[in-house]
Amino acid sequence: MIYPHITEATFIDRPNRFIAHVHVDGTPDDEVETVHVKNTGRCRELLIPGCRVVLSDEWINNPSRKTRYDLITVYKPTLGWINIDSQVPNKVMREWLESGQESVQKLFPNITYIKPEYIYGDSRVDFYLETNDAKVLVEVKGCTLEVNGVGYFPDAPTERGTKHLRELQGAVAKGFDSYIAFVIAMPGVESVYPNEATDPRFAKAFAQAKSSGVKVLFLLCDVSENEIKFKNAVVSDN
Repeated sequence: MIYPHITEATFIDRPNRFIAHVHVDGTPDDEVETVHVKNTGRCRELLIPGCRVVLSDEWINNPSRKTRYDLITVYKPTLGWINIDSQVPNKVMREWLESGQESVQKLFPNITYIKPEYIYGDSRVDFYLETNDAKVLVEVKGCTLEVNGVGYFPDAPTERGTKHLRELQGAVAKGFDSYIAFVIAMPGVESVYPNEATDPRFAKAFAQAKSSGVKVLFLLCDVSENEIKFKNAVVSDN
C-alpha cells in the first residue's frame, strides 16, 4: 500500500487518542498543526515528543475534513519507520490473499471465495475464506509494539480482541480452520507474543485458543515513509 501525498513533521504531543499536535516541515517554527491519529492504541513508546512522523494529506480528496492530515508513520531509531495506521493491516491481508502468490497457495490452496467483515456468532471476523478443502476464519491484528526485537499485542487492553479469540476457538470445534493473523507493521520483527502485562485476559484467551487449534499467522512487512508492503508469511510453531 502506498500513500500518494505525504509530508514529514515533528511530533509535539497527543492530547487524546484521536488527535496529535505536530510541527510540519517547512512551516514557521511557532506553527502547530492538529492532525488525526489513525490508531487508538497507546503508542507511548513511539509517539515521543521530538520524534519524526509522516503525515498523509487528506484534503486533496476530502477538503471538507476538519483536520488536513492523518498521522500514519513514526520513526523509531532502533528499528526504522513503523506504520501505525489501524486500517492498514486488513488492507495488507486482503492484498496478500488476492495476490495468488506462492505463500498464499501454500497456506490456503485454491481459494474459491473471500468475504471480508464476515459475521460469525456475535462477532464480525475480518475474513472468511473457502478453499477446495476448508472453510477458514481469519481475524487480523496490527502489531506496532516492539521490545528487544520482539513484537507484542496489544498495547492497550482489548475486550474486542479477547472476544474474537473465543469466537475463533469455538469455530475450530465446529470444523473451521481458524487463524489470528498479526500484520507486523515494522521492519526487523518476525514474531508476536501476547502482552500479558497490559492485558492478562487477552493473554489467557490467546493461550486457550492456541491449545484448542487456533493457528497464529505472522505477516512480515517492509515499511518506508509512504509505503507498507507484504514481505513474508510465517505460521507460528510456538
